[in-house]
Amino acid sequence: MVKRAASLNLGEFAKKLEKDHLLSDLLPVFQVLCKDDQDSVRLLAVENCVAIATRLDKSDSMKYVLPIMHSCAQDKSWRVRYMVAETFCELCEAVGPEITQSELVPEYVKLLGDPESEVRTSAAKKVASVAILVGVDSVLKNLLPCVSELVNDQSQHVRAALASVVMSLAPILGKEKTTEHLLGIFLQLLKDEFPDVRLNVISNIDQVNKVIGIELLSQSLLPAIIELAEDRQWRVRLAIIEYIPLLASQLVENNSLFNFSPQV
Repeated sequence: MVKRAASLNLGEFAKKLEKDHLLSDLLPVFQVLCKDDQDSVRLLAVENCVAIATRLDKSDSMKYVLPIMHSCAQDKSWRVRYMVAETFCELCEAVGPEITQSELVPEYVKLLGDPESEVRTSAAKKVASVAILVGVDSVLKNLLPCVSELVNDQSQHVRAALASVVMSLAPILGKEKTTEHLLGIFLQLLKDEFPDVRLNVISNIDQVNKVIGIELLSQSLLPAIIELAEDRQWRVRLAIIEYIPLLASQLVENNSLFNFSPQV
């Protein structure tokens, strides 16, 4: 309990120290706590990494903080890895874009494929936020292959988490790359057997419409949307009802209504 309390408050303490004292006095304590036998102590190291990295320059972060980040991301306890996934964006912002691209993105890819579904779920929720931090090229090279695999994840909670954020990738990638890489993923999620997955896609489909336009949307996803108007889950049907006025007005403006009259 004492060690956990010390680790819990170490980050706030680090913010109050001068850099020299942080390196000479606090860092050795931090390094010991990060190797503690109890995962309840080790998992607190993740947030402390964020607090300490914000006080250090790039070279010191690489030397002192990055090895601990790597260790936490590969910890034997899924609870520690889960904490890394939960705070991943904060870790990236703390160490800066260069270290993120070279050192943290590979760790994030591993978290997206973690053996524990709780870790994958947490990591999947961060896909859009991480995409903003790493840029289009890294999204295409590193994240999209993982996203394509998560669409078929055995855990419905992982798929639902992905469906809640994957539409936000469209504004990041732009029309051409969204059409090429994402429409198939959206369509597959719209047909997922778990209702929360379908619901999460419908609830965020506006973001795709703004990027690819209503004409392309109507050609690619409208048939699946119409089919969901008769979905067995009332929440999905309700989401369709709420989306119809916006969709219909835009279809009319573009002379593309195509007998859109689902039975809801």
